[in-house]
Amino acid sequence: MTEQISSSPKNRIRIEDLPDLLTVKEVAELLRVSPLTIKRWGKRGKLPAIRINSRGDRRYKKEAILYMLGITPKENND
Repeated sequence: MTEQISSSPKNRIRIEDLPDLLTVKEVAELLRVSPLTIKRWGKRGKLPAIRINSRGDRRYKKEAILYMLGITPKENND
């Protein structure tokens, strides 16, 4: 069975389809909070950000977001 996020059938997101690093906007949409809240959580250490490029854009690990949602990714032992 595939884990999905979202209550609306047309907006379902499959965990496998999420990139390994998510943008502020993507995380905000998943957690249903504002992008400013995501940045504040990063400053407080609640959600650690990875800074990329010379502008210092933030990216967040998929595993950290899933942990906040209480989802543990299943490992494939094939």
